[in-house]
Amino acid sequence: MIDGFHGIVLVLISFAGGFTVGSAFVALLIVLDLIPRLVQLTRAYRRSAWFESGILSGAVYWSSADLFGWSFALPDGVLLVPAIFQGLFVGMFAAALTEVLNVLPILAKRLRLKPYLFSLLLALVLGKLTGSLVDWLWLRP
Repeated sequence: MIDGFHGIVLVLISFAGGFTVGSAFVALLIVLDLIPRLVQLTRAYRRSAWFESGILSGAVYWSSADLFGWSFALPDGVLLVPAIFQGLFVGMFAAALTEVLNVLPILAKRLRLKPYLFSLLLALVLGKLTGSLVDWLWLRP
């Protein structure tokens, strides 16, 4: 059993760790310009608050689910919907990271793939989506 002082220290360390990870996540989103770029690509300028709220709600929900050990016994068909959103987020995040690092434009220029740059980005996103689905539905049933 944890006594009073150790409990307080543990709570403070937990809050500090959570604050650090949360700040790093937000900084990464800001550096990558993920939300403004997503708003620009979807031409949903008036709905940018929806994108921000969606990312914030997802982070709070999944952090709570992990912290409190929430689990649901749902059929695979129902899990397909969150799996698609997970794959889309990971795919967009990976695409944003490669775009910021200029990996794809340099690769497209050197390999003369510039006309196929959008297809290359789409392939990355769909590949991440497919990988998430395979991992979630078949490899970890």
